[in-house]
Amino acid sequence: MSRRHFLGALGLGAAALGSGPLLAACGGGSSGVGNGGGGGDKSKPTINQWYHQYGEAGTQQAVMRYAKEYPDANVKVQWTPGDYTSKLNSGLLSSAGPDVFESGVNIDQVQSKQVVDIDDIMKDVKSDYTEADLKSTTVDGKIYGVKMVDDMGVLYYRKSVLDKAGVKPPTSMDELIAASKELTTSKQKGLFIGNDAGVTPSFGGGALLGQILWCVGQDFLTADNKPGFNTPEAKESFLKLRELFDSKSLLLGAPTDWWDPSSFTQGLAAMQWCGLWALPGIKKAIGDDFGVVAWPAFSSSVGKPSTFLGGWTAMVSAKAKDVEAAKAFVKWLWIDNSKDQEDFNLSYGFHIPPRKSLAAKAEKLKQGPAADALKIFNDYAVPSNPAWTPKMSSAYADAATAIVRKNGDVDSNLKKAEATVKTELNRLFG
Repeated sequence: MSRRHFLGALGLGAAALGSGPLLAACGGGSSGVGNGGGGGDKSKPTINQWYHQYGEAGTQQAVMRYAKEYPDANVKVQWTPGDYTSKLNSGLLSSAGPDVFESGVNIDQVQSKQVVDIDDIMKDVKSDYTEADLKSTTVDGKIYGVKMVDDMGVLYYRKSVLDKAGVKPPTSMDELIAASKELTTSKQKGLFIGNDAGVTPSFGGGALLGQILWCVGQDFLTADNKPGFNTPEAKESFLKLRELFDSKSLLLGAPTDWWDPSSFTQGLAAMQWCGLWALPGIKKAIGDDFGVVAWPAFSSSVGKPSTFLGGWTAMVSAKAKDVEAAKAFVKWLWIDNSKDQEDFNLSYGFHIPPRKSLAAKAEKLKQGPAADALKIFNDYAVPSNPAWTPKMSSAYADAATAIVRKNGDVDSNLKKAEATVKTELNRLFG
């Protein structure tokens, strides 16, 4: 998956795909468009299913196999390299586009009637999804997508390095800053959160734009869809992240960015914020010499730990040739078919199956840091808001960059971003 797609999952992407990496965090990938499906039985409907290009080896072959397994329709898979976002946005305007596709639920698609709700296929299984997953796929009380993949981030730490320094895994921002300083030596930095210090709205950047707010109990938007980031608590959090940046304990200029664990496994940093997808590679590189925790709360009395909710969502186009047949296929693959769901999430990359019952019994998530990560996800994952648009995201990220990296004034930068967000909210809600 491209990192642009990852950012979408955090509400930071560049197109109207909204909340969904858009994430299935993956690295590099094969090229070309593949089409495959369940044969050519003229008596069955044909369903066009679109995917972006996953970089995880074997994923393309897997989705082709799932399509062939479906007994009730001829499923043709389009595997889309390059700019999936633009191609999907164009495709949704035409009956020649996808019937079923992966994206993230966003209010623009709903208001323009490009997608249909799927309440009917979700009604009996809602309790088997986390509240965060349901929030991320719901607009005005209706569900518009089934989560296919759940992704999250964790703070990885090298056990032996922390033990030698007498440092405990941090549970507050002050502890994180202190630990980062203590763990910084001439050969290694204490912490890696990205070459942009976690805030620049660039390709692959902005890893902490949510955590800045969540650690103090705030969010991009309030429950009634008003700007939620220009508060006294949020301002304190921005200043605390700037304190971390100014501490000289952050790794900057690394060969790869925060989504790649190389800086951590090669000893360039003692701690790194990275995705769950990195866990198998970390274990292969350094064995059991690591642990994971959530991004820490602001303090013992303010906020709580957090992680992002990323992943991809299966949705049905309103222009599907047969909407009911398309919904039936989504139900078969992403709700009923636990075998293929586990295969898709855990056989190629390393992700959490969205069905809680499936995640709970998945062997790869039962022990060690993987089990700790699953608990973090269930306890602390924060969903994206379908009303948070790319334009809002860009304005907020610009403010964060100015405050944290350029010593900009907190009040004026957040006020400027708030004005843009209010204009967008007026566009959406009047």
